Amino acid sequence: MGIGVTYSFKDLVGALINTVFGVSVPLTGGNIGNGSITIVMATERTTQDVGADGTVMPSYVAGRNGHVAIEVQQTSILHHALLALYNQLESAANADDVSGWASTVISFRTLLDNSSHLLQGVSFSKIPDKPYQAQGQKVTWSLMACDIQNS
Repeated sequence: MGIGVTYSFKDLVGALINTVFGVSVPLTGGNIGNGSITIVMATERTTQDVGADGTVMPSYVAGRNGHVAIEVQQTSILHHALLALYNQLESAANADDVSGWASTVISFRTLLDNSSHLLQGVSFSKIPDKPYQAQGQKVTWSLMACDIQNS
């Protein structure tokens, strides 16, 4: 029986960059309060139509949009960096400047297997829910992406 490959979240390297405001936030798997990162594709790439006689017509649907959920400790540097960017983008949008709202790019690469994701046209879906209780918790940032490339 062979020995399996060891996974480590610390092997994840990446960054969130907003080109309009010149903001760069590291999204590594290191010690910045990151809990998890989940990338979800939204577009169903195949649909099927069934005729009255039972004939199935499959259709290919183009599109690589989706979202990313970034779970962080509520007191982390990463949470505060995402909150600062959100506030900056929201202030600009409320002042009629939406040029930066969907100008964020996120890139990830796993050193273990060299797989990567590139998310473009990224914008905040909403500010995370914030728990207040005796013990510190995690919050989840949800961002939408117009284009997600997997390799």
